[in-house]
Amino acid sequence: MPFKLASQSGLTGTGRQRSALRARAPISVDYLVVAGGGGGGNAATSVTSGGGGGAGGFRTGNLVSNAGASYFVTVGGGGAAMTAGNDSAFRSITATAGGRGGGSTSTNATDGGSGGGGRIGAAGGNGNTPSTTPSQGTNGGSGANSAPNFGMGGGGGASQAGANGTGSGGGKGGDGTASSISGSSVTYAGGGGGGADASAGAGGSGGGGNGGGVGVGANGTANRGGGGGGGGGSANSGGSGGSGIVILSIPEANTATFSGGVTQTSTTSGGRRIYTITATTTTSETVTFA
Repeated sequence: MPFKLASQSGLTGTGRQRSALRARAPISVDYLVVAGGGGGGNAATSVTSGGGGGAGGFRTGNLVSNAGASYFVTVGGGGAAMTAGNDSAFRSITATAGGRGGGSTSTNATDGGSGGGGRIGAAGGNGNTPSTTPSQGTNGGSGANSAPNFGMGGGGGASQAGANGTGSGGGKGGDGTASSISGSSVTYAGGGGGGADASAGAGGSGGGGNGGGVGVGANGTANRGGGGGGGGGSANSGGSGGSGIVILSIPEANTATFSGGVTQTSTTSGGRRIYTITATTTTSETVTFA
């Protein structure tokens, strides 16, 4: 009778069994989750311009998945003028929507992943709300109550708080944070610039919309999570926030499949398979790794 070595952990050495073992091995998943940016505030008069919208929360890191496991994935949309954005999520990681910019005569900025810029004479919203480690965003700047241009606060960005408005003009939106998870460096989650009667604030790097100087605020960039610019001058609206994004990077030997309501593309770079998810139909969409 031929001698046969005992198997170890069920492995007999055949190609099929080795493949099965590899399929069961844990999968290292790098992730980037950016929420939708908040909308900029509306201007009511030449004095009461709108604050810039806060950027969507920015979260990145690594986790380990079991092969065959399914997780929820959501891409949050940007908020319309005077409206906060929407959350993005993957597994248990939630990036919080950007806060709206303050505007009109009595509507304050709100808290969020990054806070919205403040209306006339008022503080901006708080960022990193709820708190995460590392921080997912920063505070919005305060709005000025001083002539001649009555500048409103810039929305907070992922890495930099929104600047305060001044009598000279609107506050700049806070800058976002760069990530190379897609295979090249891209900056996400910039805050919207504050509106003013003139000399509006610029949007922050990472998709923040420029504020309006006696004009409509610019929209945040889609799939960057940028805040919308605040409206400037008389009765001009704020810009909409940019939609968020989820990017997942796994070893090239592995794959991911998605439920039908997910809009995504895939590529490979540096031995990794990279999935860029730009929209989801519902908050119940899923990704399954193999």
